[in-house]
Amino acid sequence: MPKASSKRSKRSKGSKGAAANAAPPLYPIRFKEIYKVKVWGGNGLKKVLGKTGAPSSCGESWEMSHRGKETSVIVAGPHKGLTLDDLIKRWPKQVLGDEHSMRFSTRFPLLVKFLCAEDRLSLQVHPTDDFAQRYEIEPVGKMEAWYIVHAPKTARVIRGVLPGTTVAEFRQHLASGTVDQCLNIMEVKEGDIIFIPPGTIHSAFGGVVALEVQQNSDITYRLTDWGRKVNGKPRGLDVDKAMGISDFYSMGVSKYKPARILGFPYKRMLLIKCEKFVMESIIVEGKRVKEKTNPARFLVMTCVRGGGKIHYGEKLKLAAPFKKGETLLIPAHLGEYEISCPGVSEIVVSYVE
Repeated sequence: MPKASSKRSKRSKGSKGAAANAAPPLYPIRFKEIYKVKVWGGNGLKKVLGKTGAPSSCGESWEMSHRGKETSVIVAGPHKGLTLDDLIKRWPKQVLGDEHSMRFSTRFPLLVKFLCAEDRLSLQVHPTDDFAQRYEIEPVGKMEAWYIVHAPKTARVIRGVLPGTTVAEFRQHLASGTVDQCLNIMEVKEGDIIFIPPGTIHSAFGGVVALEVQQNSDITYRLTDWGRKVNGKPRGLDVDKAMGISDFYSMGVSKYKPARILGFPYKRMLLIKCEKFVMESIIVEGKRVKEKTNPARFLVMTCVRGGGKIHYGEKLKLAAPFKKGETLLIPAHLGEYEISCPGVSEIVVSYVE
């Protein structure tokens, strides 16, 4: 009798171990938004994207974040209540991918958010990886791109300085409060893509709502906050650091033009391809689109127009609904899936090569 009991005990322990190592349920994963009130924010995220939970003067909605206490929490499905950190630590290969699990199992590489700049975003700049590693506690700098989701007639984006502007002239205008005279201030429209590499002076205002995809970093150096005060005091500036990393001479293209990706039975566009991430868009027009994940890497899908369902699982019998303003993590090992939309929908797909 004791021997039989011992065998049952061993089988019990074995089954528990097998359960712990079993493949997790894989499905398109949505996270709870992390809202950020900003002095330059507004109600655009609520009005344009239907984010009813957004507070007044909301400037940002973090859709996917892996940043300490500000790490995203799953809102539905078998993994509801787990954080992004839990997910990639328990099932790195299945979620991140065979290759990316070795690179990013301790730190998800992207921070995905929506911005609403009703008033002027502070004039700012972000550092390179090398600068961040030398002088900050972040392991990476901040390269980012904006996809303009909503742009009223008043919408503007500042990207870089006007050609010929010298460092001395810029400093003089900054000190005298006339810095607008040397900034590249652009009108924008829905669908515009603005690439902002480290060192690029930038801002936005006039009701711009944008999808921002960036490196997982939150380092920002302010050049000016346009004379605003919070609780009677001006916000801190980082002029010396900002001037030290700002690029006045190689600002690149102000707006990127999408390029058609051939070989798909639907419209697929390359929005931006840089050394830190890639952004594409899928336009689905009232039909089902077949897709399959690359087991080497994850995808992040953000709906910027319309809505629909992602069909997945055995015989594609399961479905995850999505609507404008929602972001889904598509695990690398999800396999075959299909996207269906009752009307015209546009989805921005972001990933790391």
